[in-house]
Amino acid sequence: MACDLTKGRKEPCKDVVGGLRAVYFVDFGDLGTVTKTDDEITDLSGTFTAFKYELKGASSFEQNVTSSRENGTTFFEQTLNLTLKKLSKEDHKEIKLLAYGRPHVAVEDYNGNVFLMGLEHGADVSGGTIVTGTAMGDLSGYTLTLSTMEVEPANFIASPTAADPFAGMSSATVTITEGTNS
Repeated sequence: MACDLTKGRKEPCKDVVGGLRAVYFVDFGDLGTVTKTDDEITDLSGTFTAFKYELKGASSFEQNVTSSRENGTTFFEQTLNLTLKKLSKEDHKEIKLLAYGRPHVAVEDYNGNVFLMGLEHGADVSGGTIVTGTAMGDLSGYTLTLSTMEVEPANFIASPTAADPFAGMSSATVTITEGTNS
């Protein structure tokens, strides 16, 4: 049967940390052909630009499993919560474009893992704020929530490097565009 387990799991060492290092937005449909082995993306064939957003602090990535015995269905809701500090007219434009589109999102954590969110359906901005706080120590920036429902959890991307999360994709031509501080 296709849903039979294949192995057990031991309690792991306490050698990981939480938190996100960066996210990379890729316009929907630009990844090309996706090659997967098990739950890992091993190659992409597209030519695309990945727009890098560095993160520090209050951003998170969650995947909720929803399974119904009555309906015989299972899906994975992927949710990315971003806090982006500092308001600018340039960022206003990009946030607006994110809200209008449904990009694929590569999510990089502090353990060197990179997950691809919204592989099949893209990720939609489902909420957020443009905020300037009350007190001097309050946030002046953006909060965004991106979400998607997929038939599989977000796949790992094979062989990422600290400089390039798509380094292991030998058939892809990737341009990584980093922002500037303004």
